[in-house]
Amino acid sequence: MENFKKMLWWLIGGTRGGENRLRIIRKLEDSPMNTNKLAEELDLDYKTVQHHLDLMKKHNVITTMGEGYGKNFFLTEQMEENLDKLDQIQEEAGVEL
Repeated sequence: MENFKKMLWWLIGGTRGGENRLRIIRKLEDSPMNTNKLAEELDLDYKTVQHHLDLMKKHNVITTMGEGYGKNFFLTEQMEENLDKLDQIQEEAGVEL
């Protein structure tokens, strides 16, 4: 679990784009969404959202269900179990939404 926290630190607090990744995670906490809906809800470019989703999927933060345009993104069980760590990282990194 400690490695997951380190990876979250890197994704959220330690790299450019961390705020947008955090915003995506927070949206997916509420409801699964596809890339287009996330881009619309967060007022971000589709390709930007796609980049962040690919990175977070690679690191087991999110998972998908469905295919093509209907593919929805969800938080992984591991991410859901570590939301308290995400809250801590958000606070320590000073990322405000």
